[in-house]
Amino acid sequence: MKVRVAAFTLSLDGFGAGRDQSLTQPLGVHGEKLHEWLLHTETFARLHGSGAGGDRDEDDRFARRSFVNVGAWIMGRNMFGPVRGPWPDDRWKGWWGEDPPYHVPVFVLTHHARAPLTMAGGTVFHFVTGGIHEALRLAREAAGGQDVRIGGGVQTVRQYLQAGLVDEMHLAVSPQPLGQGEALLQGIDLQALGLRCIEQVGTARALHVVLGRAATA
Repeated sequence: MKVRVAAFTLSLDGFGAGRDQSLTQPLGVHGEKLHEWLLHTETFARLHGSGAGGDRDEDDRFARRSFVNVGAWIMGRNMFGPVRGPWPDDRWKGWWGEDPPYHVPVFVLTHHARAPLTMAGGTVFHFVTGGIHEALRLAREAAGGQDVRIGGGVQTVRQYLQAGLVDEMHLAVSPQPLGQGEALLQGIDLQALGLRCIEQVGTARALHVVLGRAATA
């Protein structure tokens, strides 16, 4: 079982999301430009689009493999939706419609309790108020020996990195600079965390970099 970040997109200048995220711009200003590597793939079409079409190429291979052997997800509340503070009601059910692309239990980090939310296709959102370690414990139990995927956003990934809990991380580095936004790796010493590059593949739309645990002597 691994704890891993997969298919996480970074701008050329290191931002994982643009500034001023909102209901109309969930990825922040110009944030959608970062994901051109993903939007053209067969995997994206299957999970979010018409279910047909899309390219089968190196970008698609990385997108497909990001879902392989994933038994549970963890995400931050900002990734789940734009609602802030105490939940006013249970109407917000995520960005993804009635059948989200996860199809496994998803543990949402929040400071405000909410009852679990069962969606179509096997996705159940659990809202965890006990912090990152509690969410990981619950996700590992739910995953049943499969991997736990840390889905984002930036601050959630940073917390798990800083705690030394990430075993593998796939970054898709876009050639697009953002200039402003949420920096993923600022102040984080990947070498001290034991993470090194174990794979890299360049495409026309992204540089795919996989970081894994350095072998011990």
